[in-house]
Amino acid sequence: MPASIEHKKLGQVLIESGLISEKQLETALNHQKQMGGRIGDIIIKLGYISEDRLQEAIAEKLNLPKLSLSDLEIDPRLVSVLPAEIARRYTVIPIFKVGNVLTLAMDDPLNYVALDEIAYHTRLDIKRVVATRSEIEIAIDKYYSIADTMGRQTMDKIETSSSQFAENQALDIASTEGITSDMPVVELVNVIIAKAIKRKASDIHLEPGEQNFRIRYRVDGLMCEVAVLPASVHVPVISRIKVMSNIDVSEKRVPHDGRFRIGYKNRQIDFRVSTLPIIFGEKAVIRILDKSNILLDLSQMGFSEKNYQLWLEAVDRPDGLILITGPTGSGKTSTLYAVLNRLNKPEKNIVTVEDPVEYKIPMLNQVQINEKAGLVFANALRSIVRQNPDILMVGEIRDLATAEISIRASLTGHLVLATLHTSDAPVAAGRLIDMGVEPYLVSTSLTAVLAQRLVRVICENCKEETLPNLSFFEDLKRRWNRRDIKFYRGSGCPRCSQTGYAGRTAIHELMVVTPELKDLITQKASHIELRRQAIKTGMVSLWDDGLMKAANGITTVEEALRVCHNEDSKLNQKQVVGEVENALDV
Repeated sequence: MPASIEHKKLGQVLIESGLISEKQLETALNHQKQMGGRIGDIIIKLGYISEDRLQEAIAEKLNLPKLSLSDLEIDPRLVSVLPAEIARRYTVIPIFKVGNVLTLAMDDPLNYVALDEIAYHTRLDIKRVVATRSEIEIAIDKYYSIADTMGRQTMDKIETSSSQFAENQALDIASTEGITSDMPVVELVNVIIAKAIKRKASDIHLEPGEQNFRIRYRVDGLMCEVAVLPASVHVPVISRIKVMSNIDVSEKRVPHDGRFRIGYKNRQIDFRVSTLPIIFGEKAVIRILDKSNILLDLSQMGFSEKNYQLWLEAVDRPDGLILITGPTGSGKTSTLYAVLNRLNKPEKNIVTVEDPVEYKIPMLNQVQINEKAGLVFANALRSIVRQNPDILMVGEIRDLATAEISIRASLTGHLVLATLHTSDAPVAAGRLIDMGVEPYLVSTSLTAVLAQRLVRVICENCKEETLPNLSFFEDLKRRWNRRDIKFYRGSGCPRCSQTGYAGRTAIHELMVVTPELKDLITQKASHIELRRQAIKTGMVSLWDDGLMKAANGITTVEEALRVCHNEDSKLNQKQVVGEVENALDV
């Protein structure tokens, strides 16, 4: 380390930069004496300066570069130079190594204790760059998490044995005896899966690149990168997963599908695997079907009190067609299962047709679609109707034949529950008509349409009040002068992996088909006319429901904007204010 660098304390640097006063530094130091912690964190917490501005000031004063780690790819082998324990203790991460010089990203480049220890441990000259603490912590989790669990020695074994593993597979592709439970690759795959379950991820993405092998989880509907491993690890990991899923290891040129089941903490979890050949190898996506994460109680599905009562009235009817709409990943299947769980009684004969059957529910007669064998939705439904069912559940209405059989079953005394891919509730009727169903059949059979989206819930551990970036927020404040309505956000903490969110809930748009709507459907009215009439008769739009949940501190306005369509978020502002005001009873 160059001897010419002046040893200064962080507080001195900030005062010299004019960013804090001596009185503010004194307050921060007194706080540090009472509560402990790092002075930089305390100054940020007290609101004297933002984290990003703090690092810019440090970099400028010390004439050091400031980097954004979010756009930087670090060689996974480089992090092995520095043990994870030291990286986490001092919030540093290696980013470059040229010759005998190791470049470290630090949030506190004035921590000379850390610099001396790292220089002693690595036997390298240290060069410093500045980055924010949050970015460094994310990078440490990203590049060290898997290695922490397994230890660098195990990772080294995987890297050195990966080429031999691939050769063995090529020589004896029909044999799997060579893959034993004590092999490092088995341990790595187990760690990847266990961490995904622990974080309540819905999917694991294993993606090969030219220089590395990336592992990402889908948590609460959004992708997050959890590890970047050497590219040499890719082949044995994918091969191991294919063996677990009973997929041909030798065939890498076409997509494959498979399943496997493992035991985890006294419960069985199913996994659905899909592989896809891309330019750098095979990508694999593992869907985690964990029953413990599925809510089977309608009261916990995020319904507002008004929508909940209307929904119960609809599903408790003995007949009729009920549709749940929304894009892939919007929770339609979970809502269907929650409805079936409510209706699942010994005196009821319930039959489902699904592709695939994701969760096995006791007492339900669940049919798995098999297109290769000719068992498609329409054929299955024709046979099921002869099985004297009381309630039918159709995984998805995809074509005219399935739609017509579902509608005719609902008209002959059966309750039919189905999903349909449409953007909102009013569009569903037009979608069925576009398939070729007669308008009078749609209007006669359809009883309710539920559109839904999933929004992330604010983390209770780091929840704080915020001012949303809304043009009509001042109007909302004026209209709600009898009640102090507040909006919140999550500032980010270890419990929520710095995202500010923990878990998800649903926002809904429930269109109950009234006589007026039936007339409009028969006349083949546009979805705009249907929407206007539905709102007139009390339907709350997705955007309205999302805004209500934001006003109640459940989610954020940004989340509602993220999942709602533009037409929902551009409603007349007076109408939005009125809807929320009525819902909050202010």
